[in-house]
Amino acid sequence: MDLYKLALNNIRRKKLRSALTMLGIIIGVATILTLLGSTAGLASAVNDQTNEYMYDVVVSSASSTGSYSMDPQTVSKVENRSDLHGFREVTAFSEEINGSTVTVGGTNDWKQVKIKNGKPGVVINHAVADKLHLGVGDKIKIKNKELTITGISNEEQVDEDVLGVYINQTLAKEMAGNKVSAIYARTNGDPKTVADNLEKQLNGVSVKTRSEKVAEVQEWANKAQLFMGIIAGIALVVGIISVVNTMMMSVMERTRELGVLKAIGFTNWELKGSILFESGLLGFLGSIAGVLLGILGILLIAKMLNFTDYITDMIPLWLVGGVIAGSTLLSILAGLYPARRASKLNVVEALRNE
Repeated sequence: MDLYKLALNNIRRKKLRSALTMLGIIIGVATILTLLGSTAGLASAVNDQTNEYMYDVVVSSASSTGSYSMDPQTVSKVENRSDLHGFREVTAFSEEINGSTVTVGGTNDWKQVKIKNGKPGVVINHAVADKLHLGVGDKIKIKNKELTITGISNEEQVDEDVLGVYINQTLAKEMAGNKVSAIYARTNGDPKTVADNLEKQLNGVSVKTRSEKVAEVQEWANKAQLFMGIIAGIALVVGIISVVNTMMMSVMERTRELGVLKAIGFTNWELKGSILFESGLLGFLGSIAGVLLGILGILLIAKMLNFTDYITDMIPLWLVGGVIAGSTLLSILAGLYPARRASKLNVVEALRNE
């Protein structure tokens, strides 16, 4: 008699119970894959955006000054330094449009603005378009200057409550009174040393290196992945508990059958192997179905958030293999106690069991 075939037959005999047990694992695995995959995709997108800025240091107004912009004198002092070159200025300010406060940002690199409709020039994000009922060709007034909207950006991957307008940096700087919110620059020496010297020699500025910026992004991404992993792990643990319950019920219902097997010569190890194979198989099949469901969830999220370029990052092979192997291993471990109990059954008492 093949004990492993017997385990398969037992799963088939209890189709509903087996299906409900696997459902818990399916939900747990799908949750892990979807949450961790989506977070990994978001982290990749943010890192790509960070790495696209070709700079060593970023100079901005120190928070203690009470201003979010640097005046022309400060900008001139920064850009006249011999240890800095390759400057890129960014100006941002708030403006009220049709009763709503929006953030106006200047840009010289329109590749950074994902334009869904229209062309560069005066681009509003989808939140502005939806809330203020504006579209390409409509007029808006910024700093008493009437501008024609040329495009709408697609920013589903960013906070949808943020209202934003993008214009050319030259125009933004002019509107802000020649003030600049941040200056990105390359250095002629060690970025950290240059940054420290700049903060000491210029009052009212804050300087961060590229490595610090990237580290901040990575730190937040890691925290998000850890948080999502904990939530998803709880869902998987609930599924594993159902495996323990199912295997315990199986052992109790098959007491007489297990007694017969022991009576005809099957060893304790063989009985343990049968129970562990059954629990491991439940975990493996459940994890496969969970992975398929999780991939479907990731594809939907990628489509909704316009993350289709990061699908490969959202479904890494290590994550897929890890959740399958982990679920199978945890299910086998969940079957240890029922398997141990089955192997210790007294043959005579088991045969008397009705």
